Amino acid sequence: MLTFSTPLQFFIISLLSGIYSTSVFAAPSESWYQDVWCLGKGGEVEHRLDDGRRIDCLTQTHAIEVEFARKWPEAVGQSLDYSMLTGKQAGVVLVVRKKDELIHWQRLNNLIQHYQLPITTWRLGP
Repeated sequence: MLTFSTPLQFFIISLLSGIYSTSVFAAPSESWYQDVWCLGKGGEVEHRLDDGRRIDCLTQTHAIEVEFARKWPEAVGQSLDYSMLTGKQAGVVLVVRKKDELIHWQRLNNLIQHYQLPITTWRLGP
């Protein structure tokens, strides 16, 4: 049985196994990124709320929305809503797959800074 002594080891092994098991023609899905990132942080993937909605990742401190770069505005609203419902801090993991998508990362953080929104951000990708 394979065991991991740290979340970082889990993340690296998961990332490498995903690279080798993913077809050349198919990019990893949003749920793949959710699983790898959230489990690597020791969180609960797809935490179900009483109303049936699911939080992508719930950690001890954050309610986190994982989203592809171009959909960053949706992640802002969802993370704030999940924060309100759970009493945890809002978080966004933005999946940036190409360098030209970095503009979305900048826009997300500019909006958060401008309005002083209580959202923590993490970036996956270049």
